[in-house]
Amino acid sequence: MLGSGVREAAAALRLGQLTPTELCQKSLSLIKETSFLNAYITVTEELALKQAAEADKRFQQGKPLGVLDGIPIAIKDNFSTKNIETTCASKMLKGYIPPYNATVVQRLFDQGAVLMGKTNLDEFAMGSGSTDGIFGPVRNPWSYSKQYREKRKHACPDGDENSDWLITGGSSGGSAASVSAGTCYVALGSDTGGSTRNPASHCGIVGLKPTYGLVSRHGLIPLVNSMDVPGILTKCVDDAATVLGVLAGHDPQDSTTIQDHFQPFTLPDVIDVTKLCVGIPKEYHAPGLSSEILALWSKAADLLENAGAKVVEVSMPNTCYSIVCYHVLCTAEVASNMARFDGLEYGHRADVKDSTEAMYSATRREGFNDVVRGRILSGNFFLLKQNYEKYFLKAQKVRRLIADDFVNVFRSGVDVLLTPTTLGDAAPYLEFIQEDNRTRSAQEDVFTQCANMAGVPAVTVPAGLSSRGLPLGLQFIGQAFCEQQLLSVAKWFEKQTDFCLLACHENGHIVKQQSKSAFSL
Repeated sequence: MLGSGVREAAAALRLGQLTPTELCQKSLSLIKETSFLNAYITVTEELALKQAAEADKRFQQGKPLGVLDGIPIAIKDNFSTKNIETTCASKMLKGYIPPYNATVVQRLFDQGAVLMGKTNLDEFAMGSGSTDGIFGPVRNPWSYSKQYREKRKHACPDGDENSDWLITGGSSGGSAASVSAGTCYVALGSDTGGSTRNPASHCGIVGLKPTYGLVSRHGLIPLVNSMDVPGILTKCVDDAATVLGVLAGHDPQDSTTIQDHFQPFTLPDVIDVTKLCVGIPKEYHAPGLSSEILALWSKAADLLENAGAKVVEVSMPNTCYSIVCYHVLCTAEVASNMARFDGLEYGHRADVKDSTEAMYSATRREGFNDVVRGRILSGNFFLLKQNYEKYFLKAQKVRRLIADDFVNVFRSGVDVLLTPTTLGDAAPYLEFIQEDNRTRSAQEDVFTQCANMAGVPAVTVPAGLSSRGLPLGLQFIGQAFCEQQLLSVAKWFEKQTDFCLLACHENGHIVKQQSKSAFSL
């Protein structure tokens, strides 16, 4: 791919160094070359070439729509796309063709972005590995980096290369892999408890979860209405800010979006952190945190302090209850949202004619996988009349305490929080599936779901490499609607780490350029 980010590609298009159609064709070719990653469910080649041709005309007339005009993008397959199959990686919605675009998709189209395809995910976005959809698991592009392969071969000389590959994280694993592998510049994911930040960290890219209500959820097939946020996956922080400027703002179709006008912003090249106060939550020293992440976290705090920022330890006492609270609230809302999939209006319908109830039952048994059925059953249990106050109402009260922890910390003078994103680097697939979906989700979401319950913005930034040569990310959490400050800090940190990106591809195997990073472990 040309350049490392949106701005470089946009500049090349404006200067006529290549056309949108040529850029589109390069992306399509790379998608085919890396099809073994299983990142895409649907490749929209015909639409992409049509959109690129329209962008060609605008550039020839000197009237590009904006910085995203002609730029290849990908969309997670739980966002509605007009006349394009939207499956949520589930048999329940296989063959479903929405009659409209999600607001975020339409806003990207209005800026001239070129859709390369719909990306793979865990079924209905329920998972943290992108391993549980009907189209099969997504492979992490870093599985095929020379550095990882060499280290893995040395450690396990008898390993099978065909099965020895890494998960992407989830549930937006296809979107993360598509950006990491260079098949597009921007991908949309959804983030309910970390589903954008988790795979971004494992795939060595930037993952942004905006403040709840800043970006419209209209057209995002809901998982947990009170926590779902469209997420942004890019190669660099500047690109995330650019895309946020396109997506953010009020949407009459979504009553939860902000009423105030959103003013897009550009991040400065020179960022002063001397007046910054960074909080280190002591409760985020969670069980299972790898020594490599811990060392990286400590180095990042030292780096900020040495640059003049004030770094303080803070306490968020209700964090220890958050993952259990999240499970109760998540499954309760899942049970409610999944009730619409009954085989009557759209999606899969079982061939059962005994009765309407029998058809409902068979449709849901055939259409949902074990993970989805399990969450529906859990949620309905928590919502039973005799359990409602004991579980659901109590969890809502704990959620308020968790949100208050963030309010209190930020009121104390802290500007942003610095935390891990994941417990460690990406796990091999065969190791990951030894645990069940619920256990893995509890492990992978431990640092990320708090921000969703509080509704505050968070971004993960690639910070270094593990001893296995795999990416490790760190997370910054900001104050509600303070994305400009949050992303400015993230950009400053990104510039310090000199993280090496996936850059070139040889013989169907993704090769990582070597670059010295101050944070390599």
